[in-house]
Amino acid sequence: MKTIYFTFIIIMLIIFTQLFSTEKSKGVVSIGVPDSTQVQILTVEDGSSFIGRIIEIGEEEIKFETKHGVLTFSIFEIIDLKLVSEDQFKEGKYWFPNPNCTRLFFAPTARMLKQGKEYFADYFVFFPTITLGITNNITLGGGFSIIPGLDLNEQVLFFTPKVGITTSKKMNLAIGALVIKPPEDISTLGILYGVSTFGTLDKSFTFGLGYGYAEDELADKPMIVLGGETRTSRSVSLVTENWIVPEKDEPILSFGLRFFGEKLSADFALIFPMEEDVFIFPYIDFVYKF
Repeated sequence: MKTIYFTFIIIMLIIFTQLFSTEKSKGVVSIGVPDSTQVQILTVEDGSSFIGRIIEIGEEEIKFETKHGVLTFSIFEIIDLKLVSEDQFKEGKYWFPNPNCTRLFFAPTARMLKQGKEYFADYFVFFPTITLGITNNITLGGGFSIIPGLDLNEQVLFFTPKVGITTSKKMNLAIGALVIKPPEDISTLGILYGVSTFGTLDKSFTFGLGYGYAEDELADKPMIVLGGETRTSRSVSLVTENWIVPEKDEPILSFGLRFFGEKLSADFALIFPMEEDVFIFPYIDFVYKF
């Protein structure tokens, strides 16, 4: 058992080191003149960003048109050039995409990580995870608990594979699993699920069905997840995630806020088990997308 835990931790550390490596290749910035419906966000070596569009490309320089006039930049000082549509600007401000669109709180949405994208997340403080976009349709994640006071062989391992497709601009479908290896000799257990998400990155609804299992035993009835997210400002969304569990008369409800920038998001929510004598308790997580 200890060998399994040590092997898992070594693999996770290798991935984690790769994600944070300063030697990670940035790639070559693709420079081009956009069409009239698109806007570019240009970032240079000192961290300054400019909104506008390239109007001329020379051998070593470009001319970049902004609302304040035309600026000239050396091609070699450009570290990023992002192409966005004009509808991503509201009141003159760029509304960056939601960096945490693949999950509600605990439950997944049907949206996938793009190939080569990764994120590090921490749920309830004691459950760190790393998730990778293997392809545009396959995502793999995993993590382990770091509960204080427990020995290594008393911690929990978990894996979260997911396969999905985009059927239209406003509909995604996915299937996946939460695979849990509890401590000691307790059997592997988890959830096999299918999920669908409807809407845009700023406003969506998610419906899912999940069958719990333990070793070879599969639950007779599925759990049902109903949730959604509505963006209320450039960096805040309202999120809800609600569970209907077999053999339970009352659902489990949750409501909260998601605060985010271009790469980092944090969720703060309250979970409401509707059963009598069960207390409301807080939920917290954060996600950093690479």
